[in-house]
Amino acid sequence: MHIKIGFDIQLAIASPMALVYVLHVHPSRRDDLLAPEVVLIEPQLQADEYLDAFGNQCGRVNAPVGVGEVRFHSESIIRDPGLPDEVDWAARQHDPTELPPATLQFLLPSRYCEVDSELLQFAWNQFGQAPAGWARVQAICDYVHHHIHFNYNAARATRTAVEGWREGTGVCRDYTHLAVTLCRCMNIPARYCTGYLGDIGIPPVPYPMDFSAWFEVFLGGRWYTFDARHNTPRIGRVVMARGRDAGDVPLTMAFGPNTLKKFEVTTYEVDTHGNAISTV
Repeated sequence: MHIKIGFDIQLAIASPMALVYVLHVHPSRRDDLLAPEVVLIEPQLQADEYLDAFGNQCGRVNAPVGVGEVRFHSESIIRDPGLPDEVDWAARQHDPTELPPATLQFLLPSRYCEVDSELLQFAWNQFGQAPAGWARVQAICDYVHHHIHFNYNAARATRTAVEGWREGTGVCRDYTHLAVTLCRCMNIPARYCTGYLGDIGIPPVPYPMDFSAWFEVFLGGRWYTFDARHNTPRIGRVVMARGRDAGDVPLTMAFGPNTLKKFEVTTYEVDTHGNAISTV
């Protein structure tokens, strides 16, 4: 299948400043693009593109005096196999002594995932009897899916996993932070993901299109996708960035006072001519 992806983000800025963006598809999906992905910036500013410590494609622009507003926008079509997220109930959990060193950072506490908190004992009390491996991660997803009530109006950029657990409300990043934290508490490496996830293969939902957050866990010698908010395998997931939590993968970060003026996300299935089609 083919999926049209894109965004239109506009920031009002009050003074000259640097802006970092993480808006490209992840390098692992770059070869699936029908044409090279270009992030357009208005006004036309010099962009310094680089790979961060997690292998994400990032960029930086330095807005000079008097710019006032900066706009990032892009539109692409990407090939996708059209298969739901893989499920493998036989995927085993590794003891920390045998984990690849590169996965160990995804067991540690991070800005929004407080493994060293009251969640540690709670996790062992709640999931310690669940079979190790896939079944244990699924039990965590089931718990988070039912514990947090989805509410766009309750979104808060500073909410941590512990706060989301206590408040019982939030958006996709809050489901993800809590699930990631509980997995790490159970010695399962878990990393935060952000990207596109449209209403492909499901009835349209009554929310504005947005970027989505989910997570990956290391089981059976590889990384697998899990999604505590939807809690079911989905079609058409396009990863943009991975990190320890949302703090590692900000879509845009302005190093100074700013106001979000526009935020639109595009992700839907198209035919070979680029026309939208329905899969439901």
